[in-house]
Amino acid sequence: MYLRHFGLREFPFSITPDTSFFFGSGASQEALNTLVVAIRMGEGFIKITGEVGTGKTLLCRKLMASLEGDEYTVAYIPNPYLDPVALFIELSAELGIAQAEGAPNQHQLLRGLNERLLALTREGRKVVICLDEVQAMPIETLEALRLLTNLETEKRKLIQVVIFGQPELEAKLNHSAIRQLKQRITFHYHLQPLSGPELSYYLHHRLVVAGYQGGPVFTTAATWLLERKTRRVPRLVNIVAHKSLLSAFGKGARRVTVFDVLAASNDTDSTRTAPSWRLRGLFFLVLAGCAASLAWIHFQ
Repeated sequence: MYLRHFGLREFPFSITPDTSFFFGSGASQEALNTLVVAIRMGEGFIKITGEVGTGKTLLCRKLMASLEGDEYTVAYIPNPYLDPVALFIELSAELGIAQAEGAPNQHQLLRGLNERLLALTREGRKVVICLDEVQAMPIETLEALRLLTNLETEKRKLIQVVIFGQPELEAKLNHSAIRQLKQRITFHYHLQPLSGPELSYYLHHRLVVAGYQGGPVFTTAATWLLERKTRRVPRLVNIVAHKSLLSAFGKGARRVTVFDVLAASNDTDSTRTAPSWRLRGLFFLVLAGCAASLAWIHFQ
C-alpha cells in the first residue's frame, strides 16, 4: 500500500497494542510510573480507568513488558467475562498449575493457587495479575478476585492485582456487595487523551518507529483538523491518520493535507460527533485562513 511511498517498514497507525509504538505522553507515562511504583511497593490492588481508545490495553502490555525478568511472574486475563471458577482456572493456567481431571471446584482451585503462590514466593518472585476490560466482569467474579488478595504471608500479599477498565467500572465498584474490594484499591489513575501540543509529536513518533525518515508528514492545518475530529483519543487518531495517509498516497502526495484528513474523518463513523454545520464552519475557517495568507504574500 503506502509503505514504500512514505519510506516505512510497517504501518505506523495500527490499532493493535504494540508496545514498540508506546508514546510516553504526560498521561500515559505518569500512569506507567504510578503502576511501577505501586507494584514495587507491594500494594495489593491498583486501578486504571480511561475512556474507550485512550490506550489502556497498550499501557497494560507496556507494564507487563517492563516487569519481565527474574523478579516478577505476570498473569494476564484479557477476557474478564468469567464466572469465579472460570477465573481461577484461567489464573491457574497462567501460573503454570497443572489441571486435575474432572471438574474442579472453587475451594480446590484456591488451594492450588495458594500453594503455587507460596512456591513462587519462596523462589523470590512476586506475582502480578493484570485484568483488562474489568467493567464487564460480573459482581460475583469481582468478589472472588478479592478473595485472592486474602492469600498472604506474615510479611506481604502473595499477589498484586492491576485492573483496567472504562469509567463504568467506577459505578460497578460502588455496588454494596463488593465494597470491601473498593476499600483495597490503594492506587488509582484515570488515563486522559493526548494533550493538544502532544498530538504532532505523537504522529511523528509513530512514523519514526515505523521507519520514516524526514520532516513532518502532516501539515499544520491537517494536524489541527485531526485534533478536532478525534478529540485526541489515540485510537481515533490512529484510524484517521491511517486513512489520511491512504488518501495522500492515492494522490501521489508526500504530505497529508487538511483535505486528506477531512476525507478520512468523513469515512470514520466515530468522528462524526459534531453537527455538520460546525464541521463546515471549521473547514471554511481553515480555507479562509489559507486564502488570507496567500493574499498577504501576494501583495507584499
